[in-house]
Amino acid sequence: MKIAAFVYEYPPKIVGGLGTYAAEITRKFVLNDHDVTVFTMNDDAGSMPTREIWRGIEIHRPLHIDISDSLPDVISEDIKKWGRGQQFFGKLMVYNYLSAAKLINELIKHENMKYDIVIAHDWLSAMGGITVKRETGLPFAFHVHSTEKGRTMGTGSGVVSNIELRAGRMADMVVTVSFAMKDELVGLGFPREKIQVSYNGVDPQKYNPENVAKEDILRVRARYGIKADETMILFIGRLVGVKGVDKLILAMPHILSTIPKAKLVIVGVGDLQEYLTNLTQITKMGNYVKFCFDFIAEEERILHYAACDIAVFPSFYEPFGIVALEAMSMEKPVVVGASGVSGMREIVICCGPEQCGYHIDPYNPSDIAWGVTSALESVSWAKLLGKNGRKRVLAEFTWNKIAEKTVGLYETIIKR
Repeated sequence: MKIAAFVYEYPPKIVGGLGTYAAEITRKFVLNDHDVTVFTMNDDAGSMPTREIWRGIEIHRPLHIDISDSLPDVISEDIKKWGRGQQFFGKLMVYNYLSAAKLINELIKHENMKYDIVIAHDWLSAMGGITVKRETGLPFAFHVHSTEKGRTMGTGSGVVSNIELRAGRMADMVVTVSFAMKDELVGLGFPREKIQVSYNGVDPQKYNPENVAKEDILRVRARYGIKADETMILFIGRLVGVKGVDKLILAMPHILSTIPKAKLVIVGVGDLQEYLTNLTQITKMGNYVKFCFDFIAEEERILHYAACDIAVFPSFYEPFGIVALEAMSMEKPVVVGASGVSGMREIVICCGPEQCGYHIDPYNPSDIAWGVTSALESVSWAKLLGKNGRKRVLAEFTWNKIAEKTVGLYETIIKR
């Protein structure tokens, strides 16, 4: 199968889980003898190659041109409210349409390259996928990893929501990351019959606690002043409202009443950095909450999982939650938000012999604390939860399994 993939973020430009997903699954496609051509964003300076082969994948990154002066007369009032975000919207339009033009006019018409399917990830690449579908008639699979309404808790851009819905209606198939997301998409007007679910995955060889040296674990803990007899609670992710990090900080006094030697480490970047710092000071949790305001490399992320005693992700809205899988693969018990749209509710088993973590109400700090203290009730119990988590990853969530299922979905619309 020859796949043309439109995705906004791709190595070395990775912003969040989408970039990780795109890198891993395209690599598995290639290892399984499929050809992949990726169309992604260049950087602002245009310093990245516009065409290269990386790990067997052909990558195209069009050079940016500034169209911001022409936008005000043609874009809606919705986009004008973005302020400086108008420039970002302009860059996205350039990336989408230059990429689509290159695929259609240069690769297909001039170089006579044959493709079986075009795929696009989220609204960021939807315009390119829609254009290729209309111009070439290729089967079009639209991957939805989250929605504008969900990401913004209902206060987002109507234009972005309309782009998402148009792509969903024009696509031959909509692939989403959880059954919770499928229900959300149906509620937003996406055609139910087009929607298929294919989870994200993790590399259990890379995320393997046996590969981490003890001195590296001690180094990470020492960085945050965490001693051998203290408990390290870890959050890794974007510092935005839907991740519920503020509620996790508010849960710390409850946690400390049961586990007095607990410390919370928060790793990530986002709009809430100053607010979270102030909240920690106001609640007098400065000795117990430690921050790393940085997007750390994957190798360092793995060491953080290895160093912690538990990973907590109290998201209000989490279509999938690849961080939960990463922690489970590293044999750590996990506590996850399970209200609203929560793919983590499907990932994490919260009861029975295969339990690997706890579901909590992310709006309730005392419930978050209950999940953490329950998971850490004893060393043996926490260890069992971690072992069960890795077993679940190996059984259900390896990239090989996910790639195989995704290709199977593509084949159904190609045959059709």
